[in-house]
Amino acid sequence: MQSPFRLPRVYPLTDVRLSGLSHAEQVRLLSEGGASLIQLREKHMPALEFYEQAKAAVEVAERNSVKLIINDRVDVASAVGAHGVHLGQDDMPPEAARRLLGAEAIIGYSTHTVEQAIAALKLAVDYIAIGPIFRTSTKTDTSPVLGLDGLRAVRLAIADFPLIAIGGITHTNAAEVIEAGADSVALISALLSDPNKISDATRALLL
Repeated sequence: MQSPFRLPRVYPLTDVRLSGLSHAEQVRLLSEGGASLIQLREKHMPALEFYEQAKAAVEVAERNSVKLIINDRVDVASAVGAHGVHLGQDDMPPEAARRLLGAEAIIGYSTHTVEQAIAALKLAVDYIAIGPIFRTSTKTDTSPVLGLDGLRAVRLAIADFPLIAIGGITHTNAAEVIEAGADSVALISALLSDPNKISDATRALLL
């Protein structure tokens, strides 16, 4: 499937434990820094609490003209009126998510190898994420590091399909990741590690 979806250069992911801030507050600060597409990532919060936080985050996103993607949870994305969902290899199949969320929803899909990326082209997704590009401390169950050569191989294999690179990306290496073929860089620690500088850290990557 060929997607017309256009990715922004920076794709922030929220993290309550890392930032110490609610998802809604993170969305506000990230959007003030210029982010236009944000993923709510939550692995630990009880379902009801995440629903309430996601609902508040959607309200903030709407006020700031930001598109909000929910990680993993198709049910939460549907319930709070998010713009879409990001799915992993072990989550609900994209086709099922598409049936539930509709044709206009943004659906992203995580891949970790060239083979998975190629296979994802046949799925009902708008963009592919590939990683980890570098070593990362944000996730403990990561696949083998791909490096920039691995990223280049994926770009070659999927032509111009929208591609996000994730894993260990910082202000220092983001430009070379884009140069190696990514349309967008996904960041967590690089943006959230200092909650007082979230907007500035986001803005610096967009300049």
